[in-house]
This record gives sequence, structure tokens and C-alpha cells, in this order.
Amino acid sequence: MYLHYDVWMAHLWIFYALVSAFALATSDALTKKALRNINEYLVAWFRLVFTMPLLFLLFFLVPVPELDSTFFAAFLLALPLEVVALILYIKALRCSPLSLTLPFLSFTPLLLILVSYLILGEEVTLRGGIGIFLLAMGSYTLNITGIRKGFLEPLKAIARERGSILMLAVSVLYSFTSPLGKMAIEHSSPLFFGIAYFTALTLVFTPIALWSAKSEVKNFFTTGAYKQLAVPGFFSSCMIISHMIAISLVQVAYMISVKRSSILIGVVYGYLFFREKHLKERLLGAFLMVAGFVLIVTAL
Repeated sequence: MYLHYDVWMAHLWIFYALVSAFALATSDALTKKALRNINEYLVAWFRLVFTMPLLFLLFFLVPVPELDSTFFAAFLLALPLEVVALILYIKALRCSPLSLTLPFLSFTPLLLILVSYLILGEEVTLRGGIGIFLLAMGSYTLNITGIRKGFLEPLKAIARERGSILMLAVSVLYSFTSPLGKMAIEHSSPLFFGIAYFTALTLVFTPIALWSAKSEVKNFFTTGAYKQLAVPGFFSSCMIISHMIAISLVQVAYMISVKRSSILIGVVYGYLFFREKHLKERLLGAFLMVAGFVLIVTAL
């Protein structure tokens, strides 16, 4: 009995990572729907704003930990990178199909093998490393429709797809914000950091969004367009909470890899909600990602 309980607790991070993946994919799909008629800066801003009610509610239930210089250093290093990543992320969602943008986030775990080792000293096993590699290969073969023109044709297709380029940049930025976030969590607590970090992100991003979309702000409020972001914001807050808990329980590279199963959900959402084509070809890459997921989960 105790053995089963220990096994369950050791793998509890998988549950939180999958909840985070589902919440992220759902928020992204609903956000892309809203992006059809609304300035992307306003969409990104109000999705953040609508994460605040649930996070503020939790704030009164979470004790404030003792904070040290390491916490503040990690916090202040990650925040500007997060702002840039947010801007690029929302632009990528707007200009390209979900199934051609979200998959490139799978490169983050690959980069994290090195970055999380340098920042946190975390290592991955051989099996886990292979699983992470399969996730990256899966994202490559999502462009398999051009493979008849040569093995490098999918890579060339990535270069032509603006949303993919933007999301690749986001992937690099996240490979630094994730271990920095875990460092801050280790010197505070998962929920406290999540609440403080995204509150600060919202405050910093507010003037950027209002200035960038100043000609559309009045219409955004008078038409009630902002209401479309309430549900994406709620799912985003669920993602934040589950992400912070999961990443505190396991190596960053593993957690982010499992969270990238949101890619699979995103491909399905792209087909169901936006009638994006070539689903069968892209599912080949999705199956590689599933294989990588299985290897990562069994690596611990």
C-alpha cells in the first residue's frame, strides 16, 4: 500500500503537467479565435488580466515565504525575457496555423537539457534524453508534406512560415525563463512565485499593450470585445497554477517536455475549430511526440 502511494506521489508531477498542457492548448485555441478581429497586444494583455481573479483568490490562501537575493535575481532576470516571449507568442498565434506554430515549442525541452544543467545542475537520463529528442523530431515531421522535395524541405518550409520563426524564438526564450522560474520557486514556493510573477508580468505588459494599440483601446472596451478573453484567461490561470506545482516536483526538461503534449491537443483544435488541413501528415509528428512522452515518463 505504501509502495503504491510512494509511486503515485513520485509521478504526481505528470498529472499537473498534463493539466497544464490541456489548459494551455485550450487557452491558445480560444485566444486564436479572439485574435481574428482584435489587436494582438490587447488580446495578450487581457488574457493576462483575466488570470488575475483566480490568482488573487489564491494569494490570500498562500503563506508568504522568506525571500532571499537568489529569488529576486532569478525573478528579475526572467521577467523581461517573459515579456518579449509573450509578444512573439501572441504574434505567432495570429499569423500562422496552430499546428505549424505550437509544435516548435517542443524545442524548449531540447535546449533545456543544456540550459537547466548550467543554471540548476539538473541532469536527464539517456532514456529521457531520447524522449526529448523524439519530441523535437516530431515537430520537424509536422512539415512532412514537403518531404518529396528533399529531406531538408520541411526545414526550408519552417523558414518560410513566419509564425514558426516567431515560435522558435519563443522556444529559446522559454529555455531560460523555465529554469530561472524553478530557481525562484526553490527560494520561495510554487504558488507564491506563480502569483507574484504573473502579477508583475501583467503590470509590466500593461503600458506596452495600451501604447501599441492606443488607436483601438476605446473600441475594444465600448464593443465589449474584451469579454472574449475571459475564458482563455481562466484556462491560462489554471495553466499557471498546475505548471508551477509540476515544475517544483521534477527536472525542468522533463516537466516542460510533458507539458508540450499541448501541441497534440493544439493540432486537434486547429482541425476542429479552424479547419486547418494536412491533419494526417501532422499526426505522424504527433505520434513521435507521444513516443517521446512515454520515454520521458518511464525514465524516472
